[in-house]
Amino acid sequence: MQAPSTRRIHPLIKTRQMTLLMALDEARNLHQAAQATHMSQPAASKMLKEMETLLGSVLFDRLPRGMRPTVVGETLIRHVRMAMENLLQGQDAIATLQAGLSGQANMGVIITASMTLVPQAIALTKAHAPNLSIGVEVSTSDVLIHGLKRSQFDFLIARIREQADESSLLYEDLSPETECAVARIGHPLLNRRDLTLRELSTLGWILSPRGSLLRHQFDMLFRRNNLPAPTNVIETTAMSVIKSVLQQTDYLHAMPLEVARYYEASGELAILSIDLPCNMDSFGVIMRRDHVLSSAANLLLAQVRKVAASIY
Repeated sequence: MQAPSTRRIHPLIKTRQMTLLMALDEARNLHQAAQATHMSQPAASKMLKEMETLLGSVLFDRLPRGMRPTVVGETLIRHVRMAMENLLQGQDAIATLQAGLSGQANMGVIITASMTLVPQAIALTKAHAPNLSIGVEVSTSDVLIHGLKRSQFDFLIARIREQADESSLLYEDLSPETECAVARIGHPLLNRRDLTLRELSTLGWILSPRGSLLRHQFDMLFRRNNLPAPTNVIETTAMSVIKSVLQQTDYLHAMPLEVARYYEASGELAILSIDLPCNMDSFGVIMRRDHVLSSAANLLLAQVRKVAASIY
């Protein structure tokens, strides 16, 4: 049998050097990276030069302000992140075996999934593993995907736009998203069954900012019907502001039907009797191809799939 390679047994890059590389990639500044890794700037500079000498390649271009990884540096950093994540996952797996189902799972979700799917999945997960710590961040798909690529999440429940090149990600479809119009309880239009798009185009709306996928779909709904898009608009995605304005005015708001049903059931808002055929793209589970989920994240994801199958 051939003896194993000494290079595989004795890695060229040590753990402390890996930590410095990731800090440099995050900060793009030697002084800040040194502080983040609890070493002096001269020591960090010496360690970086040692790595470059060892590998025979420049890892970072020194710029007038800060530094930027070279192609070789980016390649090494990517593999270093994978190696460090695998080490952490190994530690997490050992802890899970020693202490029962525990650990940390982090997911990012769009607002649609945050109202029904995610709470139910968390409840089921906690029933199986009460000691498991679960982190949830709600944001737009673009923001969440950026965070996923930087290892802030184990997985997402979000969208991938068709035109985007996301070959580094895996996508598993869960559900399409249907939009509807909501208003305050007691709004004069709630009893109307003859509402038209022409009438809606003249009313006040709270909408997501221009450039967002929902806003584009909403505006195109009117244009496809040869109508002007509403111009009396308040632009925000802050749910606290949206609910407050709706409850104090006669403004309307376009939101996912699943979210609207939640607020309708709680008695906070009401759904208007008119279809808004501006359906969004489907959303689903998004993961990195090079990321192996921990046992904690796998348990949470299994419950997400289970709940999604029952809802959608």
